[in-house]
Amino acid sequence: MAVTVRIPTPLRKLTNEQETIEVNSETVGAAIDHLEGQFPGIKERLVDEDGEVRRFVNVYVNEEDIRFLDNQATPLKDGDDISIIPAIAGG
Repeated sequence: MAVTVRIPTPLRKLTNEQETIEVNSETVGAAIDHLEGQFPGIKERLVDEDGEVRRFVNVYVNEEDIRFLDNQATPLKDGDDISIIPAIAGG
């Protein structure tokens, strides 16, 4: 089951500048764990010490915010697209 994870520019230094990563995971949380196994250090940029997705990081599955789905327990299926979007502040 191939799922595409889109990596934002600020995190690409952790993924050897790869824009997309293919993972075989059943949930968003498992996909994050898979990324950590492949690219150590990326998980701490995505989740806090309690294991929750950081407030300033938005994660979407097929353009739907996981906070309105099942968070990291959101199930994935073949062909799904995960987008990691860091919040941008300014004004």
